[in-house]
Amino acid sequence: MARILTLTLNPALDLTVRLPRLEPGAVNRSETLLTHAAGKGVNVAQVLADLGHHLSVGGFLGVANPEAFEALIARRGFGDAFIRVPGETRSNIKIAEQDGRVTDINAPGPLVSEQAQKDLLNMIASIGAGFDAVVVAGSLPRGVSPQWFQSLLEQLKGLGLKVVLDTSGEALRAGLKAGPWMVKPNTEELADALDNAPDAVSQLHRQGVEHVVVSDGAAGVTWHSPGVTLHATPPKVEVASTVGAGDSLLAGMLHGLLSGETPEHTLRRATAIAAMAVTQIGFGISDDAHLARLESGVELRTLTEQ
Repeated sequence: MARILTLTLNPALDLTVRLPRLEPGAVNRSETLLTHAAGKGVNVAQVLADLGHHLSVGGFLGVANPEAFEALIARRGFGDAFIRVPGETRSNIKIAEQDGRVTDINAPGPLVSEQAQKDLLNMIASIGAGFDAVVVAGSLPRGVSPQWFQSLLEQLKGLGLKVVLDTSGEALRAGLKAGPWMVKPNTEELADALDNAPDAVSQLHRQGVEHVVVSDGAAGVTWHSPGVTLHATPPKVEVASTVGAGDSLLAGMLHGLLSGETPEHTLRRATAIAAMAVTQIGFGISDDAHLARLESGVELRTLTEQ
């Protein structure tokens, strides 16, 4: 299996509150409260580990509250490539209602100094060549500019790594300029990054992006790759939380591509992994038999030849 590095520049402790229905302005009583180390790249790493790959996780981690991340890294056997920075890693609150609606309250994260940014680049220069692919996912912490983010991706690409990008806003705009190997925006993020360009996907292919994976919630996912465009519609499931569905989809896509699976098998399984993610709180593949049933319920169709 592959050796994969995931970079989460702005990780978070996710506090997931489950309740029947959120009543704004009233006292709400939760059914459960779960706390776990998270952030898009960390979530992706857990799914990839369940698929058999060797993972290292990195980014910036606050020195004041690293315990949950260090426990996860130890439990999962991940390589630790985090740069420690002053302050606390942020906490994000996820309010998950019974009907599947999730309300996010996301904190900004610590201020990352120029020295910490240099330290991360130096670490990547030292260890990067030992990986087959790198996933760069999530938002930018305070102190990190879109321009620096673009240079980070260019350095990773210069090491010969397959660079997978999953972010939004100005970070996505800057990151696309580096021509990553694969991107996974949702429909709104892609439209915003390319100003609703009618030929957005073709534009990305011209910029060097080989795989464009566009998610659209329950409507499914479209994968634009060289030679073919496939669309997958997920099976209907009972939704516990949509948190982590996109990260699970990305992990499934990367697994299939690195394993040399057919495009159809890759997209079908990745869509099933994302469908499984919304049925649970947390990240990872918890039941292989359940995954196989979900995979059989995915509908695939070819949209167009490129």
